[in-house]
Amino acid sequence: GVVWKDTVSGETRHLACDAVFVAIGHLPNTGFLEGVVEFDPEHAGYLKTTGRSTKTSVAGIFAAGDVSDAVYRQAITSAGSGAAAALDAERWLSEEGLGNEAAELEAELMAEL
Repeated sequence: GVVWKDTVSGETRHLACDAVFVAIGHLPNTGFLEGVVEFDPEHAGYLKTTGRSTKTSVAGIFAAGDVSDAVYRQAITSAGSGAAAALDAERWLSEEGLGNEAAELEAELMAEL
């Protein structure tokens, strides 16, 4: 079972159960982006993304995981979302003419010949 203490009243309770799932906090740490990017008007503290991408309202700023996912808020879904943000960022950099890794690798290989 589980024994927990109410931090306000000091009351201790016991719950008979076989398992427990503990979620520690559900507020994304996005305060530093206030006034920088658009926030989701339906979910306070969460960043608004464009469509199914990780793009925010500011070019070059991408949101992933707990800062943009008000539904699941889980580490495993955040990992997948982080991978998507990395791909979106890589595409954006390429579109901006930055970070063309394929061309850089080709140039390095050709220089070795």
